[in-house]
Amino acid sequence: MANALAQEGWEVIGIDPSTEGIAQAQARYPHLALYEGSAYEDLAEHYGRFPVVTSLEVVEHLYAPRRYAATLFDLLEPSGTAIVSTPYHGYWKNLAMALIGKLDAHFTALWDHGHIKFWPIRTLSALLREAGFVDIRFERVGRIPALAKSMIAIARRPGYA
Repeated sequence: MANALAQEGWEVIGIDPSTEGIAQAQARYPHLALYEGSAYEDLAEHYGRFPVVTSLEVVEHLYAPRRYAATLFDLLEPSGTAIVSTPYHGYWKNLAMALIGKLDAHFTALWDHGHIKFWPIRTLSALLREAGFVDIRFERVGRIPALAKSMIAIARRPGYA
């Protein structure tokens, strides 16, 4: 797929803080441009800016989500689009998990390097707005919307005035 994107003029770069994760991905996809890096670094300085940045299942693992959101914003060209996925958390889903006895397992503190932040739509929207994003919308995916597995935020960096 990356080769097809390159043929269409797209530059695809992958960043992950895990040395092991990068090594596994490079072994399987040697044609991809993959680098070790963190949302807490000045990634735009190293890699430039992009029309689209995807961040899949990352924000729930971060201690400093505001720094992450600032980095995400900085990686985008003016009018660029950020696509962010994270597990969905909402009242009905949390209530359903509590009723079937799954809430403790879901929010376990015993998962090394696991989820440390849990994001309902309103809170993730506030984080993105605070970072400067506009036109923020959400899609819920997996299962029915009230019990969705994940949510995807689509947000835009404002363009030039």
